[in-house]
Amino acid sequence: MHLAVEQAQKPMSLVITAGQRGDSPQFQVVLGRIRVPRLGPGRPRTRPDKVRADKAYGSRANRAYLRKRGIRCTIPERRDQTANRKNAVPAVAGHRSSTLPTTKSATRWSAESIASSATARWRR
Repeated sequence: MHLAVEQAQKPMSLVITAGQRGDSPQFQVVLGRIRVPRLGPGRPRTRPDKVRADKAYGSRANRAYLRKRGIRCTIPERRDQTANRKNAVPAVAGHRSSTLPTTKSATRWSAESIASSATARWRR
């Protein structure tokens, strides 16, 4: 089960998959199904202001997808990605590296806490 919730833990999108399916490939599907109705006339919002996710969603493809849609993200990096970035060749002068760290440990804990409690609430 893959779930997108708002800050108050109300569900915005739900995708149910087989238990052995990976988390990362479902990321774009879950975000694509978000529809937040407007109070007045107009089509629903489909782009969140910011996304918080755990390490399972930190792939390069998911980060590129968020950048393309203009969505800010807070996704902790895995240790192997951090080590690879530190060992990489420095960026060319004037260009930023696309793999800069995006979180702090307190923010990561907060994002993981929100996601796990919302999932637990939905499973009850």
